[in-house]
Amino acid sequence: MSLVARRTLIAAGIGAAAVAAIDLAIAPTIAYPGPQARIGAPAPAFSLTDSNGKTVSLADFKGKTVVLEWTNHECPYVRKHYGGNNMQALQKKWTAQGVVWLTLVSSAPGTQGFVSGDEANKLTAERGASPTAVLFDPSGDTGRAYGAHTTPHMYVITGDGKLVYMGGIDDKPTTRLEDLKTAKNFVDAALSELAQGKPVSVTTSRPYGCSIKYSS
Repeated sequence: MSLVARRTLIAAGIGAAAVAAIDLAIAPTIAYPGPQARIGAPAPAFSLTDSNGKTVSLADFKGKTVVLEWTNHECPYVRKHYGGNNMQALQKKWTAQGVVWLTLVSSAPGTQGFVSGDEANKLTAERGASPTAVLFDPSGDTGRAYGAHTTPHMYVITGDGKLVYMGGIDDKPTTRLEDLKTAKNFVDAALSELAQGKPVSVTTSRPYGCSIKYSS
C-alpha cells in the first residue's frame, strides 16, 4: 500500500471517530424547533402506544409522580446503565413506591434503537427491567415537545402535572460501568426529595448520551 493510500485510510478512520464522538458527546447541544417542556410548567400532554398495543396517556396518571426515560438499547450510554443494573434498580425501587416509570422510544422506524412491541418486551424481560410501560414515539412529536436530545434523557413530573426535573440521569457522562459507583444520581435524588415533601434541589442538568434518532 502506498504512503498516500495509508494516509487516506488513517484520515478516514479519524473522520469516522469524530462522527461517533459528535453523536455521543455533543448531542446534548442540539436544539429542536417547536414548544419544549419547562421546569415549573405543566408537562406536555401525550398519548402513545405501548409495547402491548395499548394507548397510554400522561393524563392517565394524574395524582402520581411520573418518570420519563428516553432510551435506545443500542446506545453505549444506555447499555452502561442497564448493564450495570442501575436503571433497573431505580425502576424497581420507585415503582414499588407508587411512582410511574415510562420508558420512551423516539427512534424513527429503520433507525438505531427502533424496536417492535415484541422486541421491547423481550428486552424488558432479558434485562430484568421494570418500567410501568414502554411507549413508542415514532413520529418524534413527544420527544421534541419535551426537548429530549439524548438517550438516556430523564424527566420527573409531579402528581399535579408539573415538570420538576429534566436532564441527565447522573453527573458521570461516560460509558464506564465503574463510574456508576461514584455518580450522583439526579433522578433518585429528585424522587427522594419529592417523597419527603421537599422541593427538588437540582431541577436541571446537562443530558448526555447518544443523539435521539428522530424522523426527518
